[in-house]
Amino acid sequence: MKTKKLGKTGLDISPLCLGCMTYGVPEAGKHAWTLDEERSRPLVRAAVEAGINFFDTANTYSAGTSEEMMGRLLREFTRREEIVLATKVYFPVDSAAPNRSGLSRKAIMQEIDASLKRLNMDYVDLYQIHRWDYGTPIEETMEALHDVVKAGKARYIGASSMYAWQFAKAQHVAERNGWTRFSTMQNHLNLLYREEEREMLPLCIDQGVGVIPWSPLARGTLARAPDETTNRTEKDAVMAELYAATAEADRKVIDAVGDVAKQRGVARAQVALAWLMQKEGVSAPIIGVSKLPQLEDAVAALELTLTADEIERLERAYIPHEVAGAL
Repeated sequence: MKTKKLGKTGLDISPLCLGCMTYGVPEAGKHAWTLDEERSRPLVRAAVEAGINFFDTANTYSAGTSEEMMGRLLREFTRREEIVLATKVYFPVDSAAPNRSGLSRKAIMQEIDASLKRLNMDYVDLYQIHRWDYGTPIEETMEALHDVVKAGKARYIGASSMYAWQFAKAQHVAERNGWTRFSTMQNHLNLLYREEEREMLPLCIDQGVGVIPWSPLARGTLARAPDETTNRTEKDAVMAELYAATAEADRKVIDAVGDVAKQRGVARAQVALAWLMQKEGVSAPIIGVSKLPQLEDAVAALELTLTADEIERLERAYIPHEVAGAL
């Protein structure tokens, strides 16, 4: 698998990022559909063997057990200097008590240390703010993140799911004060949710910010027929929040994915991922893998180039959506 640069940084990443929300103790946190270590091991190993060197987790995933598990598995299958490990801060890990969440200087400083301890690593390559903190001045957040970088605990910083004006403000604050700017934006972008094309994506392209979209398959909806269900669809409460309101209109997009996939003789997931990877500004979609064929489809999508006519067919039925995932 050929690597590429992450935005305007000098960092070499695989064009696919393995999302690690899937891996953690099922009884911990809010994700009952996660896989324990025994079931996660062969999937992480297969990802490494396929050439993926970019991994994304978060302090809050499965109450911190995702970081613990990924730290062990990555040490088992690869070398630290060869991978790009990203994690996130904002949501509480195991307590809603004051100062256990958010983006205050106190929260950032204690959470980076806690993440490094769980990962059993000296640093993370990419440290991301999981959401915008309306209760903390952005100046406080950006200075704290800068100090994390200068302390050697993170190599780069990134942001996730916010309004374009907020992202622009954060970058301006950092530049004005000589602090570290965000190198990446992890946002909600797929064939069923394209609102990021209005402002955030053009902003990132203009500024050379690497875009690493989460939920590239709309939590699996784009990878199967509309009436198919899975263990995750039955247990994932966030899915309803993101897509339930537009389910009828989205079905036309899902059908178009199915039509193109049938004509090409490939899986639906390959078509949806190929569409996203052909978008200007996208560095690497963050894929979720709970079964080996899902990884195989993602890797195969790297070799699939959609025509202009196919892209038009996939995009034709889209209707504007309410903002989701940014608040």
